[in-house]
Amino acid sequence: MAENDKQEGDTGNPQAGGFPLTVVSQYVKDLSFENPGGPDALLTLKEVPHGTVRVDVRVQPRTPPEIEIVLFLAVEAKAGDKVVYVTECEYGGVFRLGRVSQESVLPLIMIEAPRLLFPFARQVIASAVAAGGFPPLLINPIDFAALYREKREEVMKQTGGAAAAGEGKSALN
Repeated sequence: MAENDKQEGDTGNPQAGGFPLTVVSQYVKDLSFENPGGPDALLTLKEVPHGTVRVDVRVQPRTPPEIEIVLFLAVEAKAGDKVVYVTECEYGGVFRLGRVSQESVLPLIMIEAPRLLFPFARQVIASAVAAGGFPPLLINPIDFAALYREKREEVMKQTGGAAAAGEGKSALN
């Protein structure tokens, strides 16, 4: 029984900063859905729309140790070469950073935070598309670690390799 009791300095105690990342709140920050063809697009639709998904992660510092992370998803769906709908969602979360090393902060906020937000943002998009009269869109899982690495490499090229650990934070936002 005593083994399950947490001590004040224990790493599992959120008040002691034991959790590296804690979700404080999450919310839809902005949502839009456009059906440029109106009801004609729905009546003449003969195939399941296909399209592209754009992803971005935006960071807004708050009073430390809190930080706002916004996952931006945009979808442009077409049937043939005609756009049938466009939707954009900014799904945000306020996170509290625990006691972590400086080199862990950027991966936490650019990989783990959006990974936690993604299922909720995906559901908001699916619901908006279905409410627009189209078959629900289920966005495939996103590899935020790969996106982070790509963005980091891009920043390294732009800065000539000067963006060492911790130096390229603002450029990655």
